[in-house]
Amino acid sequence: MSMRKIISNSNVSCGPTAKRSNRLCKAGLTALAVLTLCVTSCNMDLAPEDQLSTVTYFTSGTALKEYSNYFYRMMPDPETMYAEEGEHFVAPVPNDEMRGIRDIHSGEAYWSKDVWKTLRKINYLLANADQCSDADARTHYVGVAHFFRAYFYFNMLQRFGAVPWYDHVINADDKESLNRPRDSRDLVVRNIIADLDMAVDELPAMRSAYEVNKWTALALKSRVCLFEGTFRKYHAGTTFNGGSSVYSEVLPWDDLLQQCADASLTLMQEGGYSLYTTGAEPYRMLFATLTPQTEEIIWARAYSKDLDIKHNAQAWSVARATGFTKRFADLYLMTDGTPFTSQAGYETVQYLDIFANRDPRMAQTIHAPGYIQMGADKTYAVNLRMSLTGYKYIKYIMESTYNTWGGSVCTMPIFRVAEVYLNYAEAKAELGTLTQSDLDKSVNLLRDRAGVAHLSMSDANANPDAGMISENGYGFSSPVLLAHPNKGVLLEIRRERLIETPLEGLHYWDIMRWREGHLFTLPRLGLYFPGEGKYDLTGDGKANILLSATKKSGGLGVTCLVFDQDVFLSNGTSGNMVAYKDMIMQWNEDKDYLYPIPITDRTMTSGALSQNPGWIDGLQY
Repeated sequence: MSMRKIISNSNVSCGPTAKRSNRLCKAGLTALAVLTLCVTSCNMDLAPEDQLSTVTYFTSGTALKEYSNYFYRMMPDPETMYAEEGEHFVAPVPNDEMRGIRDIHSGEAYWSKDVWKTLRKINYLLANADQCSDADARTHYVGVAHFFRAYFYFNMLQRFGAVPWYDHVINADDKESLNRPRDSRDLVVRNIIADLDMAVDELPAMRSAYEVNKWTALALKSRVCLFEGTFRKYHAGTTFNGGSSVYSEVLPWDDLLQQCADASLTLMQEGGYSLYTTGAEPYRMLFATLTPQTEEIIWARAYSKDLDIKHNAQAWSVARATGFTKRFADLYLMTDGTPFTSQAGYETVQYLDIFANRDPRMAQTIHAPGYIQMGADKTYAVNLRMSLTGYKYIKYIMESTYNTWGGSVCTMPIFRVAEVYLNYAEAKAELGTLTQSDLDKSVNLLRDRAGVAHLSMSDANANPDAGMISENGYGFSSPVLLAHPNKGVLLEIRRERLIETPLEGLHYWDIMRWREGHLFTLPRLGLYFPGEGKYDLTGDGKANILLSATKKSGGLGVTCLVFDQDVFLSNGTSGNMVAYKDMIMQWNEDKDYLYPIPITDRTMTSGALSQNPGWIDGLQY
């Protein structure tokens, strides 16, 4: 989008035109009453910003609150969370990122008029908040604005790398600002951190799952500094860090990881958060709830059946051919802390046995034999027609009344303290300063909740799990990782991150920062079946499916699935289920870690906006 377009669309009204933006505008903010306020405030009858009298409008805390409600539209679309794709999870049809077929226009949706309009509104509040006579309210909502400006630019940084940094409202005649080149990646990151540091100081320490506060700002700082620190470390010498005309500076990484560790520790020690441990299945119930479990969840999106504010997390599982991969399922440890992949014959373990003596989070995330949906009184077999791998997810799944498309109302966590624990441990491990005490107050708290043996730093480093770096295992292969003296414990921290946070919108960006995009090209395999015949998928001793070369009757209650028609196996009539049979996945190490800068904006700035490495847009500048 042209930056000039920001000027011509400066109304305070936030009625979106795009379908995804419309879903964002419906997001909740503070409890249902505040949620209602947010939705209705999206239609405030206000004059355009350039016609507002800031002397009269921004004079009260109420006005600042109503105005800043608009910023919450930036909360992530739940579809970017529960429908995240990668080598660990498959959708009915893979997206362009997974297939490696993004074109030069793929960045336009993330560089649109509505995207940049939000930044203008943030800067507009910051420019005029001093008109408010209520000092406490002024400080609070300036903090909100600083948080959301940091959040805006972090989203841009992840996709585009270096971008122009705007900390003021751009007027229509400000040609210099409209046609500025990109600022350095380092400047953008430092400004993001500066905004977050101000937000930490300005926002209240009162915990609220729906309104940003001091702890939300610290959680974002933890995420930002881990992302950027590891991105710089693992991309050193590439076209994205010191190896191209666009990114010629070699960016340091250690200070950022120290800031991640410091921010994480402050939140861990002072925020008052802890892991949700109530009930027999605490991990499962953490996500299958109408209201957030606030002892763990720092920031979340609220939904409401009564207000018709819903999402599709449940239907995405029960009504679409989705599922985890065997590569992901194999990550879950045995309860004694040993790798499943170290068990003899693990490659051919069948469905009824793969969950035995495993990390309990596995059966609280993936449909296992004996699974009973909330509100039901009996188990049912996993539906292989609705899964390309057989590993159906049950995360976010509540009662069957929510099975319909657009019927989910469970809360969607954005930040939770479990992620902060993992950020802390990873940053310290990358820095080489991790201790067993650090693990005990982070990763091992997660293992305590799950019921898995503790992670020992010395044991992990002495005996790194070869399955994590094997071509037939998970496949991590970065030379930076393989040469790290903490390789063993880093692999275990990554394992913990993968199994603790799937379908939370983090995985794609983890792969980007770790420089492991090649993983997206690997086959997506699923459950193992030794051949034609009947199979029990519930554990009750009765067959549920018949795998056959031809359509035939399997008897009462038995579904016949035909090879190469209803189910695809790696060896034709035996082996692992295969998603995307015969589809070729690609990944370009020299360009696919960033999105392209839109051609329109490059043209309108006469090339002042440079293109990202590897993207050829045909422009002569």
